[in-house]
Amino acid sequence: MYKRLFHLFPVFFSGILFISFPVMAQDTLRVNLSQFIERGLQTSGQVAYEQRAVDLAQNRVNTAQSQRILPRVEFSSQHGVIPGVVSKDPRNLPPGQFYLDPNLENDWEDWAIFTRAELSAIQPIYSWGAIRSAVDAARSGARAAEFQFDAVKAEAELQLYELYYSYLLALEISRILDEADREINRVERELYRMRDEGDPDIKESDIFKFEIFKSEFQVQKVEVREGMDFVRRIWNYALQASPNQVFIPEENFLDPIAFQLQDFNYYLQMAINARPELRGVESGIDALRSGLDAARAQQYPLFFLGITGSYANTPNRPRQSNPFIINNTNYASGGVGFGIRQNLNFSGIRNTVDRAEIEYRRVNDLHKAVTDGITLEINNKYREAVIAEVKVRQTEEALVTARNWVRNEQLNYDIGFGDVEDLLDSVQKELELRLLLKQNVFNLNKKVAALYKAGGIPIQQLSIN
Repeated sequence: MYKRLFHLFPVFFSGILFISFPVMAQDTLRVNLSQFIERGLQTSGQVAYEQRAVDLAQNRVNTAQSQRILPRVEFSSQHGVIPGVVSKDPRNLPPGQFYLDPNLENDWEDWAIFTRAELSAIQPIYSWGAIRSAVDAARSGARAAEFQFDAVKAEAELQLYELYYSYLLALEISRILDEADREINRVERELYRMRDEGDPDIKESDIFKFEIFKSEFQVQKVEVREGMDFVRRIWNYALQASPNQVFIPEENFLDPIAFQLQDFNYYLQMAINARPELRGVESGIDALRSGLDAARAQQYPLFFLGITGSYANTPNRPRQSNPFIINNTNYASGGVGFGIRQNLNFSGIRNTVDRAEIEYRRVNDLHKAVTDGITLEINNKYREAVIAEVKVRQTEEALVTARNWVRNEQLNYDIGFGDVEDLLDSVQKELELRLLLKQNVFNLNKKVAALYKAGGIPIQQLSIN
């Protein structure tokens, strides 16, 4: 009878059955890896935050470019109600010569609206390259912001990639443990029945070992159940699912991704050419170089063209005909002139230039530091990917051996030479290796994606291979 008991286990280990889930609602949506990453990026607060940084950098470019044409234009106007004027001079002065009347008085019975408008503008002519350098610095800064955005986006893609495969891993482990739970319950019933019937093939130590195994298995069940709930909640949050929406993976099984591991130098060279962090630093170097040129140009005078215009009109106050006498309530004037502006705080200018030079040298040192960090990172990610690939391959081979072990122990029982303890050990080892294989496959997919990200390669290419 005990021999018949262990014929139950191959049913579990010969294939994977689907874990039972609630019936999918009408609004259940299946998404593949690319769709999951795309939607996750659209709803990511961190990605949106970095996008605003790119927008601000582009705004600074526009601001710098606006300094080329009329960087300073001011307009002001004043309005009010004022009395007119009356002359009692015996000479009967015409209105255009009221300025000759020393006793000119306000006419409090004559009121009119006073309007005055003033316009001034400055157009740079030659700035020793300061404006051009400022624009170049802003453009390089905008490119640096874009590369920083790409780096944040790549990190978010990696996190979403791992989250997608975490769901598949949870599904696989749940399926394995769900079927194993049913088989263990059946084994338990048979074990105790055989013990109660006094079957000589059963030892009390076998019962103890089985009880320990069952207790450990129950802990795994709880861990997997909570892990599945955790992944579902994270999925709903990452995809901003509405209360009546359910997102699930398009795939049902966790398999190793299709990829061809290249040599180490391939990933290193790709990173040097494509990593957004490194290219962002290079853009920062360009920005600070242009900023240094702009700071140096501040040592020299700025040549500019000045434009002014002023107009005032009050109907009850006549305009005066003498060019040296201006009625500030009724006149028109304008002028265009050439000007020179020079900052005479040469000590402050020198300190500004020194600071720009220090920042320029500092960002050059940062380039070397980032390159060193990327090299070390790729070394580490490449090592982890190689090890993960070997683990999957070796675990697959070990699982084949474990299955052969189970069949061999069952065959021994069929002919009457089997041992209960050996059969229990073989079945337990097969279960462990099945779980370990899925965990190793998940780690392989994760490590390869991390290697791609470290090499500056879009990880969504993995879903295309």
